[in-house]
Amino acid sequence: MKWRSPKTFAAILLAGTLLVGGCGSNNGASGGSGANGEAGDDTSPVTFTFFGADASPNWNNMQDEVGKAITEKTGVTIEAEFDVGSGGGDNKIALMAASGDVPDLIFAKANLSKLVDAGLVVDMTELIDKHAPNLKKIFSENMNRLKYSKEDPAIYSIPTNGGVDQQYFDSGGGFEIQQRVLKELGYPKVRTVQDFENVLKQYVEKHPTTDGQPTIPLTLNADDWRIMITVTNPAFIATGAPDDGEYYVDPQTYEAKLHYKRPEEKDYFRWLNHMYNEGLLDKDTFVQKDDQYKAKIASGRVLGLIDQEWGYMDAENALKAAGKDEYTYAHFPVTLSEEYKDHSFQSAGVDYYGISITTACKDPVRAIKFIDWLSSDEGQVLVNWGIEGKHYTVDENGKRVIPTEVVDRKVNDTTNFTKETGLGNPDGLYKIFGARYGDGVQDASGNYYTTNFPEQIVENYTDAEKETLKAYNATTWKDLFPQEDEFPAKEWGALYNMPVPTDGDYQVIFQKTQDIVRKRIPEAILAKEADFDKVYDAFLAELDKAGAQKMEAEYTELVKKRVELFTGKDLQ
Repeated sequence: MKWRSPKTFAAILLAGTLLVGGCGSNNGASGGSGANGEAGDDTSPVTFTFFGADASPNWNNMQDEVGKAITEKTGVTIEAEFDVGSGGGDNKIALMAASGDVPDLIFAKANLSKLVDAGLVVDMTELIDKHAPNLKKIFSENMNRLKYSKEDPAIYSIPTNGGVDQQYFDSGGGFEIQQRVLKELGYPKVRTVQDFENVLKQYVEKHPTTDGQPTIPLTLNADDWRIMITVTNPAFIATGAPDDGEYYVDPQTYEAKLHYKRPEEKDYFRWLNHMYNEGLLDKDTFVQKDDQYKAKIASGRVLGLIDQEWGYMDAENALKAAGKDEYTYAHFPVTLSEEYKDHSFQSAGVDYYGISITTACKDPVRAIKFIDWLSSDEGQVLVNWGIEGKHYTVDENGKRVIPTEVVDRKVNDTTNFTKETGLGNPDGLYKIFGARYGDGVQDASGNYYTTNFPEQIVENYTDAEKETLKAYNATTWKDLFPQEDEFPAKEWGALYNMPVPTDGDYQVIFQKTQDIVRKRIPEAILAKEADFDKVYDAFLAELDKAGAQKMEAEYTELVKKRVELFTGKDLQ
């Protein structure tokens, strides 16, 4: 079904659907899930089409154990398509917005605005109010944060790629160094970029080859959007600022500017330039593809990374499966100098990418009830813990326990385990389909909703990780990082999730600046050290020539309106 309709028509369509297309009573799971998550009145077979903007290489068409249980409980089967490669859904969703050809459900990430502006996404406000008690319970006082914008307070997306009341017990980011490197060098201090550099340099001088191949001190992943994750955005963290995408926001004035304009970030990129000229940064960093990056890591010859664990997890899992635990990576809160503090754990509150119902969905009531059932206690336990008696047991004290053999497979045979069970690190296959509580939140039974809590995290560590952590007097990697309570929560939430104009000057300028960044940052890093300032200063001038200042002023106003929406402040 194709729609090229304005939002007003989508609202009329939804109202008609609610009147004639309802699924009966509101007592249970997907066909009317009650707050207790028990099976409901309508579990007849139904299929929803779905597109996810992230890749999901282990998706098994719901033929895994958890997927079968979900279908048994709800009657729902998901016919899914996921983005491939590293595109983040950009091309696919742009085509959807242009053609009006959308699936029933979509996890659109940063491209939600394209679909909203095309009138292809349902406002779920009334659906949630009438048919989703679990969603209302989870979001509670945070319902305001589900609204699209101050001007358009509709709910077009239910946050699903993060948990409410999330407590972080571990770190999967920062600067990474192999366990074997740290052990051989006597577990040296790793706090600044100079410390990080010294460790890599000392080790590669002693071991120029690894298993017959040249040792690579540091490699980064600059394949398409991943350049932000490992090349450009670490400049925020290394210089004492929170990662807000392409912009730095002044916490006092809320003024936004492209973060590359910060003088301290210029010094960070100067350090990367130095690493390249010293032969410590992989010469192929800016030409290699994502699979080549992971293949190098899986070979064991890459000593250091600057990445998020989800970006190289497949390669690290391959090392574990090969019995090379010592080739896996430790995480450190590295900054340019000790005057800066890593802001990785500064809270953005409830503000995540999420799942949407489109105007193509013939039964939005059944769809919202499905999402609501997955958001129930029963649904959350299933997608997090799996099936009782198979993936976990309950001891005499009522505590859920994951058997050792299941933990072993989850850690050391992740790919096969996930395909068979639907569970796995970090999120399994089904969490994006429902809202959830975060790590550290307990259900009515006194158990944690998720399996990411200190005792379980430690049990999941390899022996090499445990040895490294012990050497640094830490229990988890997070212990090495500045904690949440050291920072105020960001009043503007997660800016990657803030709607921006999809047409007009903003998008034109933004694309021009992105093209400049993707070209000039690599040029600056690969330049001769004597030429770095000239190249970087020309880069900043080129951004302003492309209209960056006008774009920044427009973005600043959007940030201020978002602060008003989230906090109730009047900034006019």
